[in-house]
Amino acid sequence: MSQFNQGAQPQNRVPQSIGFLLLDNFTLISLASAVEPLRMANHLSGRELYRWYTLSQDARPVSASDGLQITPDSGLDNAPALDAVIVCGGVDIQHSVSREHVQWLQSQSRQGRQLGAVCTGSWALAKAGLLDGFECSVHWECLAAMQEAFPRAGISTRLFSIDRNRNTSSGGTAPMDMMLHLIAREHGRELAAAISEMFIYERIRNEQDHQRVPLKHMLGTNQPKLQEIVALMEANLEEPIDLDELATYVDVSRRQLERLFQKYLHCSPSRYYLKLRLIRARQLLKQTAMSIIEVASVCGFVSTPHFSKCYREYFGIPPRDERAGQNANVVALMPVPDELVRNAPSTAGVALTRAQGESTFASVRVV
Repeated sequence: MSQFNQGAQPQNRVPQSIGFLLLDNFTLISLASAVEPLRMANHLSGRELYRWYTLSQDARPVSASDGLQITPDSGLDNAPALDAVIVCGGVDIQHSVSREHVQWLQSQSRQGRQLGAVCTGSWALAKAGLLDGFECSVHWECLAAMQEAFPRAGISTRLFSIDRNRNTSSGGTAPMDMMLHLIAREHGRELAAAISEMFIYERIRNEQDHQRVPLKHMLGTNQPKLQEIVALMEANLEEPIDLDELATYVDVSRRQLERLFQKYLHCSPSRYYLKLRLIRARQLLKQTAMSIIEVASVCGFVSTPHFSKCYREYFGIPPRDERAGQNANVVALMPVPDELVRNAPSTAGVALTRAQGESTFASVRVV
């Protein structure tokens, strides 16, 4: 979305139109996480910055994975003019993508649309050959299957990936982070931060955040000792256990321990242990008021300088800058402008009209 109408002033832009292609058994939370930031962007700006439409193959209602049905705005053959298409996937994605879906997505690509996906929707784009050479994200349950089925796509464990005109995210609430990031690029960080506040969303995660993929999903049931070792590591972050001691606990040699980590996790045990401690440190920096010294201590670092060095090497920024970046999301609400343009016959326009009586309506100025 961030590439649409670049160079124009916001007040001269027509609303960006986004189509959400619903596949059978799509996850409702992922659809809502993608649509709601658009609604709130309109609400807080007091202008129709975005329009959205739900689509299905034949315009018939589509059932979400929880059994609720959505009646789409149109089918594929009479879809409105769109700037972007986002595929909403969910359960049993391999059997939810039809030939008609693939052909329509390919036609949208030829017309220069931005393409995206949420939850397992990346499978549909990859099946259409539209993720070859692109980095993309998908729900962790679909990671292994996609890596095997589509080796030319750059499957990532990131919460979301923005690569040129491909915007893909994993499931749950991750689509909200992706949409907030795109809204910030298009209309400013102040608007994105205000949307986050309205949804009581503690922090906007970025492209460097990864899904926490359950180890048993990556390893299956064939490596119980490795799973046990990692569980011990996760339970002992403040006082790290010596690797020889870890090996003794699970009755393997230090050499076997090294081999297991290299073969299945592609790193040394010490490197993996350090990664766990640093990820925990990042959570504490972003989600608590603990001092950097305290964070270093509870994550098993003997000194703050050593902690800062390891943190910078792994995340690319020092802990102090990570903490400072959180404070940049604080926003002040602006007064309501005198004149608002709100005549639009779309779903977004209806939602905008209904919101006019809210105290937060048009409370953020988009410049």
